[in-house]
Amino acid sequence: MYLIVDEQELVTEGYTSGFKREGISSSGFNPSEFHDWISSAPETDFEAVEAILIGDCIDREQYPEIIRRRCGQKPVIALNSTTQLEQTLKLFAAGVDDVVRKPVHVQEILARVNAIKRRTQTQSVQVDLGDLTVFFDGRDPQVSGDTLPLPRRERRILEYLAQNNGRRLTKAQIYNFVYGIFESEVDENVIESHISKLRKKLRKRLGYDPIDSKRYLGYIINTTQEAR
Repeated sequence: MYLIVDEQELVTEGYTSGFKREGISSSGFNPSEFHDWISSAPETDFEAVEAILIGDCIDREQYPEIIRRRCGQKPVIALNSTTQLEQTLKLFAAGVDDVVRKPVHVQEILARVNAIKRRTQTQSVQVDLGDLTVFFDGRDPQVSGDTLPLPRRERRILEYLAQNNGRRLTKAQIYNFVYGIFESEVDENVIESHISKLRKKLRKRLGYDPIDSKRYLGYIINTTQEAR
């Protein structure tokens, strides 16, 4: 989930709409709402956050420190209305990972966040799980070099499982990652339907099911040897 903080509601709504078109969950805040949320949200909420975008806010040079204290090393990108060098340098000195000029296309933001993750979190562009290759740049996965087309939700679930390879994820964690922690109109049980469809497609192409599920414990993606 991407978080957008800006004094102008028009800006936050514009970016949340853009992320929605890309199949990415997001939520917009004004500065006051963001401070209230980040100071009181449970730790589990921060797991679903992929990056935070800081637009026009008073004292926004203070935001990176606040974000790092609660969210760890989540990518932080400042959205600038101007290209003043002094302001850009202050933002970098404050701890943001990148500074871009508004307006910026959502696809460029996604690419920049992926680049930041590769630099700071040693996340590669892809992960190979036996014959299955999962990409983290929006591409569909491959099985033995052949593309396996997936709907956006199923692809996002597979990416999240691959990012957390070796770790079991609950249905709630996957839901928060795919739909966002503030979504209330979509039932959490939809995740079971998405994963069921994903497993059928993977089983058909791989010859086995690489996703292991245990009731109440959640889901984990297995290596080839474990799955067989």
